[in-house]
Amino acid sequence: MALRPTYTVLSNPVPNEHGDLYVLFAGESQTKPGHLIGPKVSDFYLMHHVLSGSGAYACAGQRHELRAGHTFLIHPDQLVSYESSEDDPWRYRWIAFEGGTAAALAADAGLDPASPVIDTGRNPRIPVLYHQMLRNFRQGGRPAHLRATGYLQLLFAEYASALTASDADSQQRGDEGEALTQQVLRYLSTQFAEPVSIENMADTLGYNRAYLSRLFKRQTGITPVTFLLKLRIDKAHLLLRERQELTIEQIAASVGFQDPLYFSKQFRRFYGQSPTAYREAMKAL
Repeated sequence: MALRPTYTVLSNPVPNEHGDLYVLFAGESQTKPGHLIGPKVSDFYLMHHVLSGSGAYACAGQRHELRAGHTFLIHPDQLVSYESSEDDPWRYRWIAFEGGTAAALAADAGLDPASPVIDTGRNPRIPVLYHQMLRNFRQGGRPAHLRATGYLQLLFAEYASALTASDADSQQRGDEGEALTQQVLRYLSTQFAEPVSIENMADTLGYNRAYLSRLFKRQTGITPVTFLLKLRIDKAHLLLRERQELTIEQIAASVGFQDPLYFSKQFRRFYGQSPTAYREAMKAL
């Protein structure tokens, strides 16, 4: 049975008063076979999400074959064309927008001119947000502009999440150890002064401790335990030199050591002298 072509478009009933981010209109269409738009340029952003069927989007000398779950973004002043499939014409929803923050939001979502297509798979929230945008304009009223901006920002958040997930999958396939190492480094670099343990860190990051330690050592040559210890001692070394008013016990506590004697032992291990001896040597300079 042939699909019946449909076309609906609704405009924002509130004029653009601020210029930061403004949704111009939204629409939905079941296209006919081979339906072609362009080549043409627009003076605003136009973002389409494919609900069903397939088609192709051409811009910047590249042709993108698209299907349900894909979103493509047309940037202002960009020469583009897009065409639905002859055998399985696509149905899509779209949002047109502009504003001073639009380019940055699009870039954060991974929809820049060089890569204007993103695959969101079966994410059910994205088509719903497009539908809510249409319903919002149908309801009208002064709040319509605020709701429209909110829906658009939520859409960008969903696209950014899809991009992050895609990057994480790619990085995991290429070298999971590198991504995990960066997580560990960020975690320990901010939490070293707290009574953290490697086991608690592994639980927080969602990894088995042995697996985490093995990947971290493969990347850095040392275990997370050794890295944390050295980080604390290096921070203490800096405080001993720059914070003369602090006692040895206070410095030990400030970098995560609860036992000053253990701190002194580890400091001597790394620097070949006690914290007190190091501080006296600094005073003599």
